[in-house]
Amino acid sequence: MNAIIQCVSPVDGSVHVERTAMSLEQGRESFARAKAAQAGWETIPLAERTAMLGRAVDYFVAHQDAIALEISWQMGRPVSQAVGEIRGLEERARYMLGIARQALAQDELPLNGLALRTIRREALGTVLVIAPWNFPLLTATNAIFPALAAGNAVILKHSAQTLLCGERFAAAFAAAGMPEGVFQLLMTTNGDTTRLIGEAHHDHAVFTGSVEVGRDLQKANAGSFSGIDLELGGKDPAYVRADANVAFAAEQIVDGAFFNSGQSCCGIERVYVHKAVYEDFVAKVVAIVRAYRLGNPTDSSVTLGPVVSTKAADFVRGQIADAVAQGARALIAPADFPESKEGTPYLAPQVLVDVTHGMRVMTEESFGPVVGIMAVDSDDAAVRLMNDSRYGLTISIWTRDLVAAEAISRRMETGTCFANRCGYLDPGLAWTGVKDTGRGCSLSTHAYAHLTRLKSYHFRTQPE
Repeated sequence: MNAIIQCVSPVDGSVHVERTAMSLEQGRESFARAKAAQAGWETIPLAERTAMLGRAVDYFVAHQDAIALEISWQMGRPVSQAVGEIRGLEERARYMLGIARQALAQDELPLNGLALRTIRREALGTVLVIAPWNFPLLTATNAIFPALAAGNAVILKHSAQTLLCGERFAAAFAAAGMPEGVFQLLMTTNGDTTRLIGEAHHDHAVFTGSVEVGRDLQKANAGSFSGIDLELGGKDPAYVRADANVAFAAEQIVDGAFFNSGQSCCGIERVYVHKAVYEDFVAKVVAIVRAYRLGNPTDSSVTLGPVVSTKAADFVRGQIADAVAQGARALIAPADFPESKEGTPYLAPQVLVDVTHGMRVMTEESFGPVVGIMAVDSDDAAVRLMNDSRYGLTISIWTRDLVAAEAISRRMETGTCFANRCGYLDPGLAWTGVKDTGRGCSLSTHAYAHLTRLKSYHFRTQPE
């Protein structure tokens, strides 16, 4: 008997969705169908492929309210914020489709004597996308739309927590008229997915998730010559310089730390503030956080929903307790958030001061509504502390001096540097990371390089 894959809603602990898992053999058949369908898909002119993909985007926009409510029930994001994910999907997908012709254009080299010379980008074949639950549409979009635009077939293995999001992708592409087999859902268990990767049915894989699972998938993939892109964990820092607009920085950093209940790989998890503005900044942050409303995410007045599970909430509670035991001060009273209860995914936001890098909360990815704030006396001290991490996804600098921001950014071990902004993926820029954050690239023209292979053509015009 096949296993059952369940989504347990953090809203009320109920089984919200369940599906029967494919067998291993059914998974293999999906890859075989993808390979057969991809040959025809790649021959369809690029303009027709992108037009079809644009109609799939239209589907998401047309159903955004229903999809937003589905997201809230599946993973707990307030419905008032969930619509923003569909808007983000539209922005990223339409941008990537709009640059496809440029990104996939062949290189025409000058004539070399009697030879015509061309370099073309051709599809890899079948791309396996393994998507997470925390931004279930956006993270998948980063890979799915450019992969399909480039002429690849795509197989999507979505998180059990957000099964309906995977099904929405399937519905969107079906509504757009995509040929059968070009896009498919892989409804396998995690173990069978890893086994399928090891069997090398794919030509490329894209995974977003934890470092630990990323290592396992990389090991499984190592038996083949297929590529694998890995977007893994983060512990992203912010640095507030003495010349910053403190009120603006506090507002934006709080949003970057607590949006989606802190469950973002590029969310702000630690903040370093110049001592000259430290007290002012902390006071403003605390005032903003106290105004959050924790509760059922389907209530449009709620601004902070539960984290994805009680286990995840307990992990964050443990980090906070350990920090306090080592001398940190918690500035938010959990009693101010009556919905926050032990043994549930409902967790009060927390701001910690008097923290050090000897505390787990400043070094381990929290993935929850907690942030630690430290005072620093110089740019050098901030750089040292920001780089003191196993992760390297984004950093943000808050300052009126963009020359200083650039100088600091050049010293940072990270994939993206922000100034006076955080937590935003500009589709025109490469989304990438260093250290344990992983490898590979999505978004921008550079994403297409990861989803295609080069083929060279050298044609002598006169064979005599």
